[in-house]
Amino acid sequence: MPNDYLRKILNAKVYDVARETELETAYQLSSRLNNNILLKREDNQPVFSFKLRGAYNKMAHLSSAQLTKGVIAASAGNHAQGVAMSASKLECPAMIVMPTTTPQVKIDAVKDRGGKWVKIVLSGESYNDAYDHALLLKEKHHLTFVHPFDDPEVIAGQGTIAMEILRQHQGPIDAIFVAIGGGGLIAGIGSYIKAVRPEIKIIGVQTTDSDAMKRSLAAGKRVELKDVGLFSDGTAVKLVGKETFKICQTVVDEIITVDTDAICAAINDVFTDTRSILEPAGALAIAGLKSYIAREKCTNKTLIAIACGANMNFSRLRFVAERADVGESKEAVFAVTIPEERGSFKRFCSLIGKRNVTEFNYRISDAKKAYIFIGIATQQFGDSATIAQDLIQSGFDTIDLTTDELAKSHLRHMVGGRSALAEHELLYRFEFPERPGALMNFLSAMSPHWNISLFHYRNHGADYGKILVGMQVPPKDKKEFKDFLKGTGYRYWDESDHPAYQLFLK
Repeated sequence: MPNDYLRKILNAKVYDVARETELETAYQLSSRLNNNILLKREDNQPVFSFKLRGAYNKMAHLSSAQLTKGVIAASAGNHAQGVAMSASKLECPAMIVMPTTTPQVKIDAVKDRGGKWVKIVLSGESYNDAYDHALLLKEKHHLTFVHPFDDPEVIAGQGTIAMEILRQHQGPIDAIFVAIGGGGLIAGIGSYIKAVRPEIKIIGVQTTDSDAMKRSLAAGKRVELKDVGLFSDGTAVKLVGKETFKICQTVVDEIITVDTDAICAAINDVFTDTRSILEPAGALAIAGLKSYIAREKCTNKTLIAIACGANMNFSRLRFVAERADVGESKEAVFAVTIPEERGSFKRFCSLIGKRNVTEFNYRISDAKKAYIFIGIATQQFGDSATIAQDLIQSGFDTIDLTTDELAKSHLRHMVGGRSALAEHELLYRFEFPERPGALMNFLSAMSPHWNISLFHYRNHGADYGKILVGMQVPPKDKKEFKDFLKGTGYRYWDESDHPAYQLFLK
C-alpha cells in the first residue's frame, strides 16, 4: 500500500498555492527533554494549516469540465479555507457548507480566501449536519465533492509533507508524530515514509476523548464514537475514513492519546520556542511526542512533530494559559481541611514554606473546620503527590485535585458558595457546542419541575462551553430526572458525590 501512494505523492500538485514549510529545531524543548526535537511548521502555510495541500491536489487533478461545473465541501475550519483558496487559484466555483454555529471570523476567512469564486451555505448546527446537506447539494447541482480526508488525492497532497521532511533532514530520524482526526494527514505521511524509510516510526496522536482511529485499529474495523471532545476541534471526528483506516492499518506504528492539559502545555512549549501560537489540533503531535519521551525515557533521539495548524481564536488563550501549567506539571491544586482555631493557619503556611502559591481561596463556613482551595507551583510530575503526603502527615486532610476536571474548570472560581437552602441538590457537569445563544438554549432545556440551585459558566473562547449545574431533585423524581438527562443531547457527568463539592459547595 505505501508504494501505491508513492507515485501519487511524487506527482502531487500542491506548490501552486502551498509552500515548502520549515523544519525547525525546537531548541528549548530539545534541551529540556534531552532529545533532538524538530517541528514541521505547517502553521506557516498561507491558510495557517496543512489542509491547503490536500484540497488543492484534489481540485488540480479534476478535469476542465469538472472545474467548470464546480466543487462542494463541508467544513467549519481549515479545510474550508484550503478549498476556498484553491478555488480562487483555479478559478473554479466552490460551494462550501458550514454549520450555522460557525463563528463569523471563520466565515469571513473563507470569504476572503475564495473571493467571488466561493459561495457559503450555512446549514445545520454541527459538522455532520453540514456534511449531510453538502451531499444533497452535490447531487442536486452535479458538483464534485472535496472530502477533508477520505480521498486518495487529498491523502497524496498531505503526503508531500513527508517528502519535504526527508529532503530537509538527511540524518537519522527515529519517529514522526502526527495528529489524527479523520486520518488523511497521517495516511499521506505514513505512506511516503514507509515506502522510502520504513525504519522510521510513524506515531499518531489523538485526544483521550476523540480517539476513533486508535479504537478502530484495536478493533480491526472502523469504530464510530457516540460523541467526541471538542477542545481539539480540528481532530474531533467520530468516524475515520474508509481509505485512511485501510492505510493506517499498514503504516501506523502506534497511537498515543493525550488530554486537554497536555495540549495546552504543548501550545505553550511551541510559543516559547517560536513565538507562534498553535491551535489545539496543531499542537497535538507535540503533546504526543512529549508523552512518548516520558514513557520511553529516551534521550538523544531525533523526533519530529507536525505543527499542523494555527487557526486559534485569541479569546481562547485565557483557557490555554490557565491549563498549561497543570499540563506541564508546573501547578498542583489541592483542597485542604484545617482546624478553625488559632495557630492552625500559621502552621499550614509554614508547611507550604517557600513554594510559590498560584491561587488561594477561602471563606469561613464551619465553626470547627476551615476548607482551603490552593494552587501551588511545582517543578515536575509527581510533586503534587509529595506535597499532599506532607500535608496529610502534618494532620491536614488533603485532596489532590491536580487532574480533576470539576476543580479546574469550575470549583476554583466558586469557593465559598455553600447554602443551607439547597435541599436535595444534584450536581452535574455539562459540555455543549458553543455558539451565539447557546447558553440561553441550555437554560431553556432545563426542566421547570426542578429548581436550579447552583450554576457556573465561563466562556473561554473555545468551540464548546462547560457548565456546572446544581438542581434540586426530590428522591421521588430521580427516574424522571435520569430520563430528562438522556433527552438533553448534551454530554454530562454526575459530580454529586465529588469530595471537593462536599467540602466547598454542598
